[in-house]
Amino acid sequence: MSSPVPVFTDRFSALAPHYDVVLSDVWGVVHNGVTAFPEACDALARFRAGGGSVILITNAPRPGEAVLRQIARIGVPPETYDGIVSSGDITCAEMRERPGQSVFHLGPERDKSIFNGLNAKFAPLESADYVVCTGLDDDETETPEDYRARLELMLARKLFMICGNPDIVVERGDKLVYCAGAIADLYVTMGGEVLYAGKPHKPVYDQALAKAAALRGKSTVPARVLAIGDSVRTDMTGAHAFGIDFLFVTSGIHAEELGNRENPDATALRAILAAAGSAPKGVTRRLRW
Repeated sequence: MSSPVPVFTDRFSALAPHYDVVLSDVWGVVHNGVTAFPEACDALARFRAGGGSVILITNAPRPGEAVLRQIARIGVPPETYDGIVSSGDITCAEMRERPGQSVFHLGPERDKSIFNGLNAKFAPLESADYVVCTGLDDDETETPEDYRARLELMLARKLFMICGNPDIVVERGDKLVYCAGAIADLYVTMGGEVLYAGKPHKPVYDQALAKAAALRGKSTVPARVLAIGDSVRTDMTGAHAFGIDFLFVTSGIHAEELGNRENPDATALRAILAAAGSAPKGVTRRLRW
């Protein structure tokens, strides 16, 4: 028997009274890498105005402060959120656990801010103690296969990788581009060891709820926490593993698989959820109040 399709929730206002804290994905929910989604930003701002707290959780491989500056530039208002936790923050914490070790950075120059303040000692791949992967050098043209030779060298040296962005792909405008997670997954299939520093893994949720508790002056029970995201692999899997409800935004990275950004195909949606082995609390085409 096929899995039932969860009821579509066209308005976040119908769900909002059941929650005190929202852990919202960023890319695919509040912006597409090029421009902000005004309705989504408004929905989160209204939730906050009603007494809720919004913590952005993102797999961006940069410190949270850098992400906030970036999303401000593309039009995400500060009243959208209370705070942020990024996979870059988790990556920095992991690097601090390796003082004195040399690192090879696999990723574009724009991600170098992740190393700010860490006194990182850089080394070539042939002599580094471990690798931090933040993405592809040129995600507009390259694929993970372009990195196989470097991964083979890493495997031969038994190098440990910290993946600073567990996403496989993200939307940039109307295009999908590969992320660090795609390289990390290939390394794992080759036999390499990887620590994924963001969703769907537990540390990012622990930090997000700790930040919410500090803001609210008290902790929030899991039943009153809602995660929102557009990725089954990272957002939904992570929310379910952590024991919190999840609202699935279908107009993000799964839009092409679902056939139509405005009217996703029910059969395709059932197939995606069946493959994931779980279902969200609700489904919405896009986040709006």
